[in-house]
Amino acid sequence: MSESKNQMLFETSFEVCNKVGGIYAVLKSKASRMVEHYKEDYFLIGPWFKEKAVLETMKRKPPIFLKNAFLEMEKMGISCFYGKWLIPSKPNVILVDYSGMMKNANKIKERLWNEYKIDSWNAGYDFDEPVVWSTVVGMLLEKVIAKLKDKKVVCQFHEWLSGAGLLYLKGKVPTVFTTHATILGRSIAGSGEDLYTEVNSAKTIDPKRSYNYGIQSKHLMEKSCAENADIFTTVSEITAKEAEYILGKKPDMVLPNGLDTSKFPTMEELAISHRKYRKKIKDFLNAYFGPYYDTNLFDSLFFFTSGRYEFRNKGYDILIDALGKLNDKMKEKGEKKNIFVFFFVPSWTAGPNIELLESIRLYEDMQEEIHEEMPWIEDMTIESIVRGKMPKTSNIFRNDFLLELKRKMLAFKRKGVPPLCVFNIDQENDSIIKAFRKNGLTNKKEDRVKVIFYPSYLSSTDKLLGLNYEQAVQGMHLGIFPSYYEPWGYTPLDAAANGVLAVTSDLTGFGIFIKPQLKGREGMMVLERDGKGREEIVSNMSDILWKVVSMKRKNRIPKKAEAKDLAMLSDWKILAKNYLKAHDLALEKLGR
Repeated sequence: MSESKNQMLFETSFEVCNKVGGIYAVLKSKASRMVEHYKEDYFLIGPWFKEKAVLETMKRKPPIFLKNAFLEMEKMGISCFYGKWLIPSKPNVILVDYSGMMKNANKIKERLWNEYKIDSWNAGYDFDEPVVWSTVVGMLLEKVIAKLKDKKVVCQFHEWLSGAGLLYLKGKVPTVFTTHATILGRSIAGSGEDLYTEVNSAKTIDPKRSYNYGIQSKHLMEKSCAENADIFTTVSEITAKEAEYILGKKPDMVLPNGLDTSKFPTMEELAISHRKYRKKIKDFLNAYFGPYYDTNLFDSLFFFTSGRYEFRNKGYDILIDALGKLNDKMKEKGEKKNIFVFFFVPSWTAGPNIELLESIRLYEDMQEEIHEEMPWIEDMTIESIVRGKMPKTSNIFRNDFLLELKRKMLAFKRKGVPPLCVFNIDQENDSIIKAFRKNGLTNKKEDRVKVIFYPSYLSSTDKLLGLNYEQAVQGMHLGIFPSYYEPWGYTPLDAAANGVLAVTSDLTGFGIFIKPQLKGREGMMVLERDGKGREEIVSNMSDILWKVVSMKRKNRIPKKAEAKDLAMLSDWKILAKNYLKAHDLALEKLGR
């Protein structure tokens, strides 16, 4: 990376050591490049949550300039933690306990109104908490910077949640503000309105529009940060256009999101992982569908989608309609293979499906029974062959073993059809379940497309699929992410880096970024949504799915390597230089 004029960087986000959304992944994956450039002069700042800090950090003795600032903060009732973030690059991290300042939330909000006209008097705790925290961060940084007279310092703030800190420091230090998505743009898109027609046809938005969604405090904070930061940035070209319309300020720079591709397995390692985790997925599907009918898993394909439960924004509506068309087409053509599609979309649940848990337990019992009997079966088979006789069932299978298997097999069988959801949820009011039923995706035996709604975060220790997210991805054949609103979109990039074919859309930051790079390569596919009608989009999505279904295995394998190669184009080795340039511009803007 090129040399930067800046000597010290403080990067602030509510997601430092606090996994909430995608910014956590941005910071974590980018850290190695920042440490490579800034060395020990790179500091991440986040909130102090004891349960998370214990797992994510290692306490260290703070350098003298931090120690003195911490002591001054302690006199105000504010505790600060210094240590190393326990990720490979081990960057410096400062976590701030803001609980002692929550009593001053109204005073802070009054100041924000007086100075920036941020209307937050009726805002809830989800606004008050980050605003108090980021104000305290601003107070801390003010004290730290005062002790660094010989240093050129830049402070970068991510999202409106850290914005009060930026506003507190206005004019005192060069600042960079990065919005990863506008809060109002996301609300407009999620409500079913046509955001992109608005963005392309109007110059600025009605300033009172945010009140319609009850998000005026967050929107006005975001807008104030964009206007008052020395350098305003966002993560993609599509979000830059949105920000100019929503916030009334054109970003000074675009900082595309990347990956640290060095942490991902090689294609050789992924080939082994794919077989291993595909076997785990097959076991789960055997337990899920096997009690109801015989299911062909030999030539089956595993597809998945994942993300926040934003039914329209994430494109789940388009995907489910397209799966319905694919199911009809496969039945019409007499296709024998099955397509299993997982929806890894966390939501409220009332616990796992008890019948499914029982089926998994019985399936595992049968596996264990067979595993324990295998030495006997092997010995009897070899003995028969040595004697010159073909093995017979009566010789190699003991009666008590067959009787026990029969008992468990009878207990395993169930009437009806497999469930649509792994957990107990309110199916009558769930958008995904309703869309399944509307499109005839009900997991009947004759259906070639089977759907599994998995509304929980994946864990290798759960008693269901038993895989974490990365393991599950590596066992799949295709990741599908046809989003309507996605400022960047890590999920297709992550899938591709794990050697899995992926679909994104041309309304996502990543889709726009990667489309010119495809050049005929099909490891990644970009669904055209921009300017298209719904029917055409669904038809195009269905065609993409059919194309993957129709691929022969020998043709699919090289495309996995193509996917991984395309993911390499988003390596932080290439993209981190944009951050350094933004920091330099901030220094120049403030004349440092």
